[in-house]
Amino acid sequence: MSKKYDDLISSARSISSLKAHLVLVPKYRRPLFNNEMLLRLEEIVKDLLAKWNCRCIEINGEKDHLHLLFQYTPQIQLSKLVNNLKTVSSRYLKKEFPDRFSKFYWKDALWSGSYFISSCGGVTVDVLKKYVQEQDRPA
Repeated sequence: MSKKYDDLISSARSISSLKAHLVLVPKYRRPLFNNEMLLRLEEIVKDLLAKWNCRCIEINGEKDHLHLLFQYTPQIQLSKLVNNLKTVSSRYLKKEFPDRFSKFYWKDALWSGSYFISSCGGVTVDVLKKYVQEQDRPA
């Protein structure tokens, strides 16, 4: 495949290049994460994305939040994917880091109920708008 199309995902009925930026924060924005937890979270997220037929482009975080840039297909319902990421990662982290978790939380809650997600692409909206406007429309 040529370099120009390396980021395309082909499925039975579509070829797509859909990307999203997701930010997750722990409940009450507690400074929960350390490097070991972020490394484990990266493994969990990459594994889950692969199961959803998605690609992890970049993942990183700080003590109180996680950034994830990923590619997905049109068949994916993003709210369900995010819910699955939060549920499964919460379960693993609570089990594998009980001391760290109990230091910040007294109930079984890791992630905040809300999240930030934004679509993103290789060009700006202005460039796409200009491209669409300059199409050779028949008279």
